[in-house]
Amino acid sequence: MSANYAFLDWLVFASYGAILLLSGWWFNRKRANSSQDFFLGGNSMPTWMVAISVLATSQSAATFIGGPDQGYQGDFSYIATNIGAFIAAFIVSAFLIPKFYQQKVFTVYELLEKRIGPKAKRRSGMMYLFGRVFASGARLYMAAIAVAMILYGNIDADSVVIATLVLALAGLLYTFLGGIRSVIYSDVLQSIVYVSAAIAVIWCLLSVIPADFSTIIATLNEPSPGADSKLALFKFDLDFGPSGVFNMASVLTGFVLLNIAAFGLDQDMTQRLLTCKSPKEGSKALLLSVVMVIPVMAIFIFIGLLLYIVYQQPALMNSEAGQTVVQEFNGEKITIFMYYVLNEVPAGVKGLVSVGIIAAAISTLNSGLSSMSSVIVQDIYRPYLEKHNKQVNDHHFVKAGRVGMALVSLALALMAILCYFWQQYSDMPLLKFALSVMVFSYSGLLGVYFTTLFTKRGSEGSVLAALIAGFMVTLLMQPYMIDWLLPESMRFYLGFTWQLCIGTLLATIVCCLGKAAHEKSA
Repeated sequence: MSANYAFLDWLVFASYGAILLLSGWWFNRKRANSSQDFFLGGNSMPTWMVAISVLATSQSAATFIGGPDQGYQGDFSYIATNIGAFIAAFIVSAFLIPKFYQQKVFTVYELLEKRIGPKAKRRSGMMYLFGRVFASGARLYMAAIAVAMILYGNIDADSVVIATLVLALAGLLYTFLGGIRSVIYSDVLQSIVYVSAAIAVIWCLLSVIPADFSTIIATLNEPSPGADSKLALFKFDLDFGPSGVFNMASVLTGFVLLNIAAFGLDQDMTQRLLTCKSPKEGSKALLLSVVMVIPVMAIFIFIGLLLYIVYQQPALMNSEAGQTVVQEFNGEKITIFMYYVLNEVPAGVKGLVSVGIIAAAISTLNSGLSSMSSVIVQDIYRPYLEKHNKQVNDHHFVKAGRVGMALVSLALALMAILCYFWQQYSDMPLLKFALSVMVFSYSGLLGVYFTTLFTKRGSEGSVLAALIAGFMVTLLMQPYMIDWLLPESMRFYLGFTWQLCIGTLLATIVCCLGKAAHEKSA
């Protein structure tokens, strides 16, 4: 274990471990006995808990570690993306959540079966699984790297693999018996832990900056003569490249689409909204979660702004020159936040930050285990049994859900380990691909659902074609693909929001090419 831990850090760790054990026992004391209870919490979850769970699902260890970088390198403009989230939340509340409850679905992809056919449901579910294994596995890898750095003081293969397996096992044990109900309870606890850790970091940073709060704000507002304010909230430029993804044009287009997909088409998040008593309560939970995201997001960005003061404002820090910051650890590039945690965070707070990262990782992992298991069982396994006329009782699907969770946990751990070794021995950007692959999947899913909801077109064949088209066109617009495919004089780079817009438009057109069943019979 790392020799950098003080007694107070170990005390924090021991306390968190005890809380994990006790809460895990408490959350799982009531075993789920039906598929309705295991996958939907018996439609009895409190609205405020569901809202916090949606918030926790939207955050991750990657957010915890990387969020402050946005403040350090940029400004507050990322918070403006919540305008797109609000618009998306109202759209999902109006068009999707009522239909999900009306059709009494377990997964969002069952809606496609009612409208187009069983193959549409299965193929969309498989596209979700493909994207989620990559995305959640990559996030598990990032969390394992951070945990290995802090706990073991290195990132060799043994340390990272052990950290990965411990996180995967902890997530599995936490949710194995209780299903989605345990996940939501856990999300509330883990959210409290990692937000508390972030607030503690802010307190530490404020305590080492030799200036009052008004001076800090004034410095951030004008970091240097003529420089842009780091407190800027809105950007009105028309930059369509990667550096312009937080401008208002992107917020009102790509971020609306991104959040429609996340809130309404991604089982990872939507499953929580299906556990409420009614569609009205589900919509309330979604809107409440969007409101709650804003202060949490602001906390992490503010950490980055304070780190900017500490490392880039020597005059305010009463030092002769800015500190030399080498954002690297054993050859691995690290964020400014991890640099601060590894080198300067005080005793006690270091332990709290460590458990905060673990809490964020477990919360994200739990979400994936439950949501992917529900898709495997409800969209693939149950239809298979029905097709072959195999009669089983409902509790069989609870057992199948637990087996599904175990398989998903293994798949995510293997994906995380693959990311580690790929990063060590290859220059190909697997990690970038893995982290963004869910957005590739969103392009096709958005096209399919827009066709399903707002037209009378679409067939099982065109659904498959749309999913592939949306995925491939978004993949081909990635910088590493453009660098590989095009000569330097022809290269262009679009921000991911515009990639999503183009991919969604193409997928919608492709899906509309198919004739619906009633058109074929006419």
